[in-house]
Amino acid sequence: MANILVVDDELGIRDLLSEILNDEGHAVELAENAAQARAARSRQQPDLVLLDIWMPDTDGVTLLKEWAGSGQLTMPVIMMSGHASIDTAVQATKIGAYAFLEKPITLQKLLKAVEQGLTKVQTAAAAPASLGLKGGRLPPIGGSAGPAAVQAPDSLPLESLRTPGAAVAPVGVIHQGPVAEQSFSLDKPLREARDDFEKAYFEFHLAKEGGSMTRVAEKTGLERTHLYRKLKQLGVDLSRNKRALG
Repeated sequence: MANILVVDDELGIRDLLSEILNDEGHAVELAENAAQARAARSRQQPDLVLLDIWMPDTDGVTLLKEWAGSGQLTMPVIMMSGHASIDTAVQATKIGAYAFLEKPITLQKLLKAVEQGLTKVQTAAAAPASLGLKGGRLPPIGGSAGPAAVQAPDSLPLESLRTPGAAVAPVGVIHQGPVAEQSFSLDKPLREARDDFEKAYFEFHLAKEGGSMTRVAEKTGLERTHLYRKLKQLGVDLSRNKRALG
């Protein structure tokens, strides 16, 4: 979907953000300091940057100011920090930061900020003058949290998958709209059989929604953080869904 640059001196945070954004279908480049971030910015302009404030060589606010002063702040930059004060966040926004995320960053807030930032990029491409990019600033995103998590049911009734007027499938065979029928072995413990069904259910919706975790969360009624954990638990191959899109 988009090229995103993640700049953070902590390896664990870089890896986590990379994994989440890759699962959303984005191409991610990583930098552990300002020097690497400058090089990445010079090679190819990213569509969006996630930039940590506190880094050992050059802090994120200084790098942001550098990009703004040299005319390189042509993409949304989302600042991240677990120790920054409100004054620092305000300062970064005045320089040109698109948004500020406080660590630890929740999955919901991260994806919402990224989604809104990329929407601004698309809008700018369609009508550059409407965003006032010459002024060097994009409006900040509100940091409100999403709806409370919705717990997934322990089981999903097979009957709910039937289309009115459709023939009833034999036991263990489910007709799922445009997808070919799915067969499940009933000769196994309930927990394993339920996991098989739920895995097929989520794979169906991932394929149907083009691999978008956001749309799958809306379609299945799960909060994205819970959905992400559920897919990992079931062993759903998210990379396979992205390859299928190509």
